[in-house]
Amino acid sequence: MAHEHMVIVGGGLAGATAAKTLRAEGYEGPVTLVAAENRTPYIRPPLSKEFLLGKAEADAALVVPDDWYGENDVELLLENPASRIEPADHAAVLADGRSLHYSKLLLATGARPRTIPLPGADLDGVMTFRTFDDSVRLQNLLKNGGKKVVMIGSGWIGMELAAAARTYGNDVTLLGLEDIPLSAAIGPELGAYFQRLHEDQGVTFRLPASAAGIDGQNGSATAVRTSTGETLPADVVIVAVGVVPDTALGEAAGLAIRNGILVDAGLRSSAPDVLAAGDVANALHPFTAEHHRSEHWANALNGGKVAAKSMMGQDAQLDVVPYFYTDQFTLSMEYSGFPSLTFGITPVIRGSLDDGSFIAFWLREGMVVAGMSVNQRRVQKPIKALISTRTPVNVTKLTDPGVPLDELQPGEQ
Repeated sequence: MAHEHMVIVGGGLAGATAAKTLRAEGYEGPVTLVAAENRTPYIRPPLSKEFLLGKAEADAALVVPDDWYGENDVELLLENPASRIEPADHAAVLADGRSLHYSKLLLATGARPRTIPLPGADLDGVMTFRTFDDSVRLQNLLKNGGKKVVMIGSGWIGMELAAAARTYGNDVTLLGLEDIPLSAAIGPELGAYFQRLHEDQGVTFRLPASAAGIDGQNGSATAVRTSTGETLPADVVIVAVGVVPDTALGEAAGLAIRNGILVDAGLRSSAPDVLAAGDVANALHPFTAEHHRSEHWANALNGGKVAAKSMMGQDAQLDVVPYFYTDQFTLSMEYSGFPSLTFGITPVIRGSLDDGSFIAFWLREGMVVAGMSVNQRRVQKPIKALISTRTPVNVTKLTDPGVPLDELQPGEQ
């Protein structure tokens, strides 16, 4: 016990939650959290939502208050990321040359924005979106309105940023590779619902289309050339085409890698005493008996808790139903379930898309595997319960708004 030292590599939600959980679970030994950024750990959802829109202060994004680390004897090393880990020696070497010997190591290095090798990508006004500083920069670019914004990417972040840009009074054009935005995630019918919402608010879509290059003048972006031959005027160009897990440390250390660092349900990697959590981890989920990598905040939050308990030798598993949410204009959406199990399935609808308040359910073999609620409150708990039961449901009752979800009995025919 005297030689124990828990080292957490990564200053995001998963890493900070792991540190918090270690202390909450009674671990009294040394804890060191190393981070690449110069900011204390924060959560990402507000960056593309309420903080970006000026509806929340910076402190609202913090995982814990700044003084928590000192008060709980957690050594926080900012702007000093790990440069390599050495599992055989139980050591993490930091950028400043310092070597930390660990009893358990958690890799929570997250993900980095996927980039496109576009001519003109280095011009002023062109950016990706991932960090707190990115959100501050984008808010400053958008907040006075009147800009011509081209969004490259029609996924969740691209749609959220397009909504924020338009809310500030900018002209927004969105490019995407799909015929319908979000259709790969939620299907064409629901993707079209989100597209109509944006179009009603003045967002213009070019689908399917990709960026071929960015033109500029005096070092600043002026237009985006598309794969369809169109030239779109642009003052601000945002590339939001997904992220890739930051597995560099794990790869160099010889850990098993497949779309992230492969870990078991307790988030243990192929190297003894090395764990991974958050965006970088491809974890075995007991529900599906398959590996899943999630880039949403709930996964980082729950993964940090499980990793900390596993580091302490407790029997812990990341077995919760995945969850995420989005806010776009007046729409509030929450989603629970396993996207990998919904491919090729047409959802059934409870309520009406025309009314702007509904729940979509994806069923496989009669069992609910995912549920998405739009502009409905306090329904995710019963949705998760329906998913967790893993038994067939009565579809007629499932889609009847008059039957309370928490009274719906799985298996009832």
